[in-house]
Amino acid sequence: MTEATILHADLDSFYASVEQLLNPELRGRAMAVGGGVVLACSYEAKAFGVRGGMSGRKAKELCPHLIFVHGHFDQYQRLGDAAIDVMRDYTPVIERISIDEAFADVAGCTHLFGSPETIAVTIRKRVRDELGLPISVGVARTKHLAKVASQVAKPDGLVVVRPGTELEFLHDLPVGLMWGVGPVTEQKLRDEGITTIGQLANTPGKSLRGLLGEAVGEKLADLAWDRDTRSVETRHSARSAGAQSALGRKPATESTYKPTLRHLADRVTSRLRAKSLVGRTITVRIRFADMRSITRSSTLDAPISATVIVAEVAEELVRTALAEYPREKTITLLAISVSHIGAQPQIQLELPLGLVDEKHRPGTRQGLARWSADRAMDKARTRFGRESIGYAITQLEGRKSVPDAFRELAEKNL
Repeated sequence: MTEATILHADLDSFYASVEQLLNPELRGRAMAVGGGVVLACSYEAKAFGVRGGMSGRKAKELCPHLIFVHGHFDQYQRLGDAAIDVMRDYTPVIERISIDEAFADVAGCTHLFGSPETIAVTIRKRVRDELGLPISVGVARTKHLAKVASQVAKPDGLVVVRPGTELEFLHDLPVGLMWGVGPVTEQKLRDEGITTIGQLANTPGKSLRGLLGEAVGEKLADLAWDRDTRSVETRHSARSAGAQSALGRKPATESTYKPTLRHLADRVTSRLRAKSLVGRTITVRIRFADMRSITRSSTLDAPISATVIVAEVAEELVRTALAEYPREKTITLLAISVSHIGAQPQIQLELPLGLVDEKHRPGTRQGLARWSADRAMDKARTRFGRESIGYAITQLEGRKSVPDAFRELAEKNL
């Protein structure tokens, strides 16, 4: 029987914890990072029902004494990197999945630093002593179980799942703790009376696939039985680049989605261009007031990285999707992702043939002009800062509820 050597470490309420570290007067108090939208909140605020992504107004209704603070995004990056560096002192096999969490495989390091549990205890102590931050760690034989264990360990705890006890540990837990079960999937399962992982594990595969779809149903069935063969990967090749914006509750109109999509497209495509990458498939996600989400995608003939092209394709996708749901008058989130990513090829010039999608083709006169304008903007931003130049529709839309610095930290793939 193999030893449990995979660690999942997760800094607790990271953004809020950093703010409490920087300002000791906030410790033990209900506080949140943000303003119009809650970006993150302390455990004291969570006790009142405050959650990330919630509007500031709703948060204040739930917790009238809630304190809002602006984020120190440079400190989030610095301290997140420092925590990962502590883990690297014990193993080179690190897979960072966000600014505040990572997997580690310590199988080859136990002869140097002790058992996986000892290493986890040491990492937690060093992060607390050296950085002043709480961190929860789960230890198990599989990545999924290690991640679940770290959630069970919160706040500021350690859970080790011993070999041979995995299903006993897993099956009594709420299904919402599973990796890949979001609010919509959790509600679908709850409507069928499935509230624990054990109940999901014992649901016939055909029923589960019928409820959630073939891919999701099969994946969750495997995870419910702790069938997870994924290893800790130290390097990732980017398969997609995405960004999203929590809107609060906004009318489902063009005046809402057009500037938001342009801003998101700018964020995504600037990251692609910085790495000389292009993509062919544009996907949008729309979340309605009842938390239901829909996605729509379009694949182009030629790969692109021009902001306006991605934005226009996304706008058409959202416009068409909203026409299919005429009763939905409110949207709470918009997201864009670009996939089928590859290296930027030499742009092949195209003759003006009057094609329907001509303005979305990178080699046409208009497509090339759009790409060249973006490259000029990238150079200006590199020299003078991101806020020095931008598209008028986003620059003039007024104060954004979510700062760009937070968006940059949250965008994980690239």
